[in-house]
Amino acid sequence: MTNVHEFFELNSKKSFLCVSLYSVYSIKSMIQKFRIKNGLDIPLKGEAGKITKNSIESSFCYIYPDDYAGFVPRIAVKSGDKVIAGTAVLYDKNCPSLKIASPVSGEVIAVNRGEKRKLESIVISVDGKKEFVDFGKKNVAAMSPVEVKTALAEAGLLALFRQRPYDTVVNPEDTPRDIFVSGFYSAPLAPDFDYIVRENEADFQTGLEALAQITGGNVYVGIRSGGAVSFYDSVKTAKIQTVEFEGAHPAGNVGVQINRIKPVNKGETVWTVQPHEAIIIGRFFNKGAVDLTRMVALTGQEVNENARAYYPMLPGLSIEKLVEGNVSGNISLRYISGNVLTGTQITSNGYLHARDNQLTVIPEGDDAHELFGWIMPRLKQFSVNRSYPAPWLNIFSKKNYSVDARIKGGRRAMIMSNEWDKVLAMNDILPEFLIRAILANNITQMENLGIYEVAPEDFALCEFVDTSKMELQKIVREGLDFLKKEMA
Repeated sequence: MTNVHEFFELNSKKSFLCVSLYSVYSIKSMIQKFRIKNGLDIPLKGEAGKITKNSIESSFCYIYPDDYAGFVPRIAVKSGDKVIAGTAVLYDKNCPSLKIASPVSGEVIAVNRGEKRKLESIVISVDGKKEFVDFGKKNVAAMSPVEVKTALAEAGLLALFRQRPYDTVVNPEDTPRDIFVSGFYSAPLAPDFDYIVRENEADFQTGLEALAQITGGNVYVGIRSGGAVSFYDSVKTAKIQTVEFEGAHPAGNVGVQINRIKPVNKGETVWTVQPHEAIIIGRFFNKGAVDLTRMVALTGQEVNENARAYYPMLPGLSIEKLVEGNVSGNISLRYISGNVLTGTQITSNGYLHARDNQLTVIPEGDDAHELFGWIMPRLKQFSVNRSYPAPWLNIFSKKNYSVDARIKGGRRAMIMSNEWDKVLAMNDILPEFLIRAILANNITQMENLGIYEVAPEDFALCEFVDTSKMELQKIVREGLDFLKKEMA
């Protein structure tokens, strides 16, 4: 058999091509791959088609401080102030360099407060001029880590980052061990990031390069095994590593990916960014402006089929024009900013929340009347434990189901039935025991059971399958807030 040296001597051009292809193959074969065995895909009707339609406009923009967990808001503007996109409207009391910027240009017309004068929202009247603060285009590769982080903080984009532990906004003074980006969504009816990134590859790449500058470790990008978009060619630095994931939801959850790639230990801090937010970060450096526009997927079985598509839209804008004439009007509907597992319930004229790029519309279910209730054998209803024949039939037909917003059962004491473990998909996390430790405010047990690794969204499927109908995401959020306060 001819060795490489002999082959190179025989034909230098062919050998160069062969060695190059071999190198590419070797790099790809070295990429980490994980198969998520636990989890659950909920086959719902109403997926958005790969079509982009007209952008959605609105007369008002709402900014909700509660969208930024851990952010202690202080107002930087007052009613009557003129703002443009990129103007800081809020800053963090504990860290003034951490800001939230206006997505639009217009006038501040209201500062809404609730009980104990808690700041609930800021309302901006949109003038339609689409003016931006000029931060200047920047070459990320020529910037220092401090310069990149400072630029993001000044533009209000550092508030997009989340940290583990605690799943809160980050501290700009910290240097994360690593940064994790899940390059795909796996939640029910979630947007297809392969489609979203198709027209934004340059901004996505710049965003990843910016992330690589501000971490002392690596940027890990989780990609779906067999996905349509290849990220290999876009990776230009050794600090950006792609990792393939295969399996059901929550394979796309960044917490699951952190757990498999490089878990968080006590004393360590990692940052996370959603993939569409990485595009926004890259767009900021490439354009020199804060443009928070994202592709919003309009999904759900109650959305007209021809309206299930992607719509360019800013956060904080009303969904009224998005759903007007595009949803069924003969039953009570549930509007969700986000997906059905982790999203926020809003009204038909509510507003898209800051971190969401999906709107879901499903039946409320308050007008549903079923003969004999749950005891009837159902052929058209989804069942996790296959107590109905429909899931068995779905093995062959791959049918999508209609699901409404009803709880379908009463709240009761926690049942240790191992049902949470089947969908959590995180190694070395015992969900029932962790929830019990949180409810008992037992810090030592919480730490030993892995609370530093988890976020509320990691328990969304557990909440869905829970026989006891416990609000697990709320419990985890309260536990993380309690732990952070005690450890400060």
